[in-house]
Amino acid sequence: MRTTLTIEDDVARALDRLRHERKVALKPLVNEVLRAGLMAIAKPKPARGARFRTKAVDGKPRVTSFDDISMLVSLAEGESHR
Repeated sequence: MRTTLTIEDDVARALDRLRHERKVALKPLVNEVLRAGLMAIAKPKPARGARFRTKAVDGKPRVTSFDDISMLVSLAEGESHR
């Protein structure tokens, strides 16, 4: 398909830099970039604002005081921490 496009200056500069880096002609580069852009647009976007939920646990708290650091460490890491 043949068509005429007006490419904005910033896009033309980016294409020209990429063309020189890759040492390729403009036509295949434009087609590659358009394909990549179309594929990126077609991908479903992840849901925004998905909430993170935790499950509630019934029972008594394991820690009633934070005064005894040794007891807290042994609860978290077991008795082998010593």
